[in-house]
Amino acid sequence: MPETHSPSASADEAGLDALAAQLGSELLAHHEMLVTAESCTGGWIAKAVTDVAGCSAWFDCGMAAYSYEAKQRLLGVRPETLLQHGAVSEETCIEMVSGALIHSGASIAVAVTGIAGPGGGTEDKPVGSVWIGWKRRGGYPRAQLFRFSGDREAIRRQTVAAAIKGLLETLTAQPEP
Repeated sequence: MPETHSPSASADEAGLDALAAQLGSELLAHHEMLVTAESCTGGWIAKAVTDVAGCSAWFDCGMAAYSYEAKQRLLGVRPETLLQHGAVSEETCIEMVSGALIHSGASIAVAVTGIAGPGGGTEDKPVGSVWIGWKRRGGYPRAQLFRFSGDREAIRRQTVAAAIKGLLETLTAQPEP
């Protein structure tokens, strides 16, 4: 079941700064390099993590792939996936996060694709629908659907916070068998 989130004080700039700093410490401690694949956030996750001094030790690169063509070219998303499921889908998110690792030197990735609004929503995929995916190199991807609320800025900010929190969970999870 999708999670519903509303804007909160924990997702403000100070909150994002603190999350990004915590992520940097964890990535450094785990000897991991991060790559981001972003659609609806347009590079905001990469901005948040590169605001942390010393991030060159744990941040490889970020790809803002908004169009179908960019998702295919930069991340290897298959055209048939986009045609069958659309850009805002679990399938596309999984291909984005996997492609980010293939096309980078990173060891852990996050991908986001969603509808930040104010338009573009449908009954099946309303404004605020965001898929976030995480994957470690050699591991299995996981993706989760979120339903955020608020205006475009609030939806994007909540997406960045959820993406970073998911990376922290991924880093501290038990290794896959």
